[in-house]
Amino acid sequence: MTQSLATPFGAQSTASEVIAGIDLTGRRAVVTGATGGLGRETARALASAGAEVTVAGRTLQSATAVAQEIAAETGNSLTRAARLDLADPASVAAFVADRRGPLHILVNNAGIMATPELRTPTGRELQFATNHLGHFALTVGLHDALAAAGDARVVVLSSVGHVNGPVRFDDPDFTKEPYDPWLAYAQSKTANVLFAVEAAKRWAADGIAVNALNPGRIWETGLGRHMDAPPASFDPSGVTGVSEKNIAQGAATSVLLAASPLVDGVTGRYFEDCQEAGPHTPGIRRGVAAHAVDPDSARKLWDLSVRLTAGDR
Repeated sequence: MTQSLATPFGAQSTASEVIAGIDLTGRRAVVTGATGGLGRETARALASAGAEVTVAGRTLQSATAVAQEIAAETGNSLTRAARLDLADPASVAAFVADRRGPLHILVNNAGIMATPELRTPTGRELQFATNHLGHFALTVGLHDALAAAGDARVVVLSSVGHVNGPVRFDDPDFTKEPYDPWLAYAQSKTANVLFAVEAAKRWAADGIAVNALNPGRIWETGLGRHMDAPPASFDPSGVTGVSEKNIAQGAATSVLLAASPLVDGVTGRYFEDCQEAGPHTPGIRRGVAAHAVDPDSARKLWDLSVRLTAGDR
């Protein structure tokens, strides 16, 4: 069994602390969902280290505004903006077609959570379509650019919510059974981890490292807009095991996997609090569930995703 990787960083470390001393000059990065929250902070940290960062957002106007803000904050004039709507296959295809040259870092950050029952124009359940299928099509479409880098990294944001359920291979779009927003979210986040497992295996020879992570619980982002207000009291050290964080702390694990030399050569793993996570223990909101790292499920999901994304073109 592979020994878990440990780093000097932890739950309270910030993106700025993780990126300190790292030089990303000459490296190109794309961050999805980078117009706010964790994505914006991740893009800012990478730009602060000299990377050419593309801020990808659902509207070009919002992406451009954030790219300009990050350029001003970091002094990095190489910050770019691009439109990317992960629920729209045409938007994903256009983004891929517009890329030129090698891509060193891809942070699949964008996501939605616990939405009402909503579907894409092609009938896909929106959380699965946005959180997984859109990122699947994007990453597969950018494979050649990632391979051209020689040592590319793909970072996939999952969630501790993945422990609540596996991928529903016989009904991923909730067309046979009643829709449940939390089961749909859990499925999409499990899919994120399974994607990392399979992509790491398939792309190892291309020098592409793919890892997934749980950023922790961050109330300041817009992810929870479909939820009730956060609880009045929350003990991150209690039996739940959940780490409550601010945005700078929540982005730290993403930045670690995207840029730190501490994880050179590490691929196909799941991290939280800037450490490789252990197995999930029922009742404790930490660790990675067995159903999310099962190699047979990872392969099965890849095949399903190829069929679904091909059908949506």
